[in-house]
Amino acid sequence: MKLPDQIRNRFEQDGDFFIEGHILAEPPVRIMGFKSLVDLPKTWANLQSRVQEADPDIASDTHSSPASALTVLNKLGQKISEPDESRLLAALTAGDLIICYEDPETYLDVVPIPITLTRSIEQPLNENVLQGSASAFNDDLATNIGLLKRELNTASLRTQVYLAGNNSPRKLALLYLEGQVEPALLQEVSERLEAKKSWDLYNLQRLCKALGFQPWKAVPKLYTTELPMEAAHALRQGRVVLFLDRFPFAMILPALIGDMFMMENDRNYPILFMHLIRGLRIAGILINLIMPGLYVALVSVNPEVLRIELALTIAESRSGVPYPAFIETLLLLIVLELIIVASVRLPKSVGPTLTVVGGIILGQAVVEAKLVSSLLIIILAATSIANSAVVGFQNSLPIRLFKYLTLVLASLYGVLGVMSGLVIICAYLASVTTYGIPYLHFIKPKDDSNG
Repeated sequence: MKLPDQIRNRFEQDGDFFIEGHILAEPPVRIMGFKSLVDLPKTWANLQSRVQEADPDIASDTHSSPASALTVLNKLGQKISEPDESRLLAALTAGDLIICYEDPETYLDVVPIPITLTRSIEQPLNENVLQGSASAFNDDLATNIGLLKRELNTASLRTQVYLAGNNSPRKLALLYLEGQVEPALLQEVSERLEAKKSWDLYNLQRLCKALGFQPWKAVPKLYTTELPMEAAHALRQGRVVLFLDRFPFAMILPALIGDMFMMENDRNYPILFMHLIRGLRIAGILINLIMPGLYVALVSVNPEVLRIELALTIAESRSGVPYPAFIETLLLLIVLELIIVASVRLPKSVGPTLTVVGGIILGQAVVEAKLVSSLLIIILAATSIANSAVVGFQNSLPIRLFKYLTLVLASLYGVLGVMSGLVIICAYLASVTTYGIPYLHFIKPKDDSNG
C-alpha cells in the first residue's frame, strides 16, 4: 500500500483530514492536510500563481515533459527525502501541506497559508504596566520572538529553535544576547535541550524536568513574564529566555531573588520613587513572612513583650475564642488561601464580587461568633495585601508557603521561633543554585550605570 493510502486509512474517521486529487503543473497530484490548519482555497490559488510564474507553458496546459513538470513542482516546497509514514504525519500535524507526485514517487512539504488560530497582540492580563509598553506575549512562537526583537533592536540577539517531542512535537526557542550571556549557562541549557529533544514538552513541569531541575524545590527556577521589556532586561543581564509554542509567557533562566521585587518598568519612574516602590515590595515580603507568626508568638508564648495596655486589648479581643492562637490563625489562613484560589478559578464577571462579599460576610460572622479575634482579621488582611506586592504570581507562591514555617516555629518558641524561621528561610534561599548561579545573586547589566 502506498503512503498516501496509508495516511488516508489512518485518518479515515477524522473529518478534519482531507486528501484530494488535483492537476498542478499538468501532472495529477494528490494534496493532503488538515482543514483546521490549512486555508485550502487561498493556498491552492497561491500554488497555481507560483506555477504560472515558474513556467507559463506548463501552467497553460501545453505539452511538456514529466521532468520539466517535476522541476516546477520542486520549486513549490521542500522535497522529503526518504519519506515514510512518521515523517508525513509530523509534517501534517505541524500544519503543512503535502503534495504527492506519483511518477516518479515524490513528496513535497509545502508551507501553506494557515488559518489564523492565534489572538492578536493585546495588553498584559496578569502584569499591569503603568508606564511602559502595553504589548504582551501571546500563543504564537514567531510573534513572541518578533516582539522581543522589536524591544531589543540589536544584531547581537541569537535564536536557537528546537522541535521537541515525538508524540506531540512542539517548537521551543532559546534566545540570548551574544557577548552578554554567561557561556557556561548557555552551554548547559543547550546541551540539556538537545539531549531531551524526544520529550513531549507540553507544560512547565515537563520543561523543568527536561532542564534537570529537582521537582520538589519550593523556589521556582524559571521566572515567567508576559512583558517583552522584562524579557529584554533579562537578556541584557546575561540570562537566557525560553519560548514554548502555545505558551504566552517568556521563561527567564535562571530566576533570581531580585525578580521578586524588581521590575524593569520601575526605571520609568524617578530614581527616588523607584527605590521607594522596591522598598515597599520588600516590606510586603517581610510582613507576609512575619506578621502571622508574630501574632501567635506575642499572644500565646511571649505576651510579656507587649505593653500592658496592648496586651489587655488583645486579651479582650480574644475573650470567648475557644482554641489557641495557633489553631485560630491556621484556620483563617486556610480560608484566605481558599478565597485566593477561588478568585483565580471563578469567571471574571462574578469572581471579584463573590470573593469581596464572601470575605466581608465571613470576616464579620466569625468575629461575632467569637471564633477568631478582630485583631487577627486585621493582621491577615494586611498579610494578604502584602503578598500581592510581590512581582509575579509565581514568586508569591514560595512566600505564601514560607509563612507557615514561621507560624509553626512561633507557636513553639515564640519570638525566637519567628527569628529562627527567617534564618532558616535565608539559609535555604542561599543554598538554591541554578547551573552554578546562586539564587541570591544580583546581576547588573554591563551597559547599566545607575543600578
